[in-house]
Amino acid sequence: MNSQPVVKETKGLIAWMIISIVWGTTYLAIRVGVEDLPPLLFAGMRWIAAGSILLVFLRLRSFTLPDKNSFFHLSMSGLLLLGAANGLVVVGEQWVPSGLAALLITTTPFWMVGMESFIPGGIKINLKVIAGLLTGFAGVILILFHDFDDLNAPGYLSGIVAIFFAVIFWSAGTLYSKHRKTNVHPLMGAAVQMCVAGIAQFTLGSLIGEFSELHYTRESFYSLLYLIIIGSLLGYTAYIYSLNKLPISFVSTYAYINPLIAVYLGWLFLDEKLNLFILLGSIITLAGVKLVRDGGKPKLIYAKRM
Repeated sequence: MNSQPVVKETKGLIAWMIISIVWGTTYLAIRVGVEDLPPLLFAGMRWIAAGSILLVFLRLRSFTLPDKNSFFHLSMSGLLLLGAANGLVVVGEQWVPSGLAALLITTTPFWMVGMESFIPGGIKINLKVIAGLLTGFAGVILILFHDFDDLNAPGYLSGIVAIFFAVIFWSAGTLYSKHRKTNVHPLMGAAVQMCVAGIAQFTLGSLIGEFSELHYTRESFYSLLYLIIIGSLLGYTAYIYSLNKLPISFVSTYAYINPLIAVYLGWLFLDEKLNLFILLGSIITLAGVKLVRDGGKPKLIYAKRM
């Protein structure tokens, strides 16, 4: 009996476990980093460093650079997914707890369903999708309004708005990537996306004067290093590997684990709120996400990590 397929599937499961755990920890790292570093420079440095390291590694292994057409489409998707979406997550986490940010990100399929329903040949809204949207919306409302005092906190509402716009940009970027295929190796595409997004974030941060707020602490340095090595290089490589070894429907289940880890770590290390309303709202939201995912199959392709 040939054991090679079993070995490949086992390695794929290990890669899935890595992204399920690692990507759940990145929200904590971002929250720690923005305590001392300005958000756009912080995000920009992460993606420039990770993208450059990956790009050099791939070129040393003779991977082909994208042509002009592929570079344009990779740049557009990179700006939407990492530049705008991830950048807004970092901006939002200046005021929004890391666990709450992760929970709000799980609403991505809701927006993607709505957007793709307007695309010719896209998914059709059905009863399961509608039920999922309503269920998820109810869960989000419960999470957001469990404590009205938070709404009066300085910057809190701005952070919530930033996270919601991050979800919209991530959904748009994912759909753009789906309908604008390139002939570039996925890892090379990721390296280009990281570099383009990082340069854009760093440039914008410089133009709005974030350098005056730039001062490293030990905590912010380690959070940046963690996001570069563990969150970006290890996490994204594991994601690409798992997609090549396992069904995408299974790989996408990492999205149910990430917010649970983020909420727990935020409570454990940052004393973020964790009560019955948040837990109940989380369960309701994730149930809504599952209904939307099931109702949107097989045409809807779900997002990669922010």
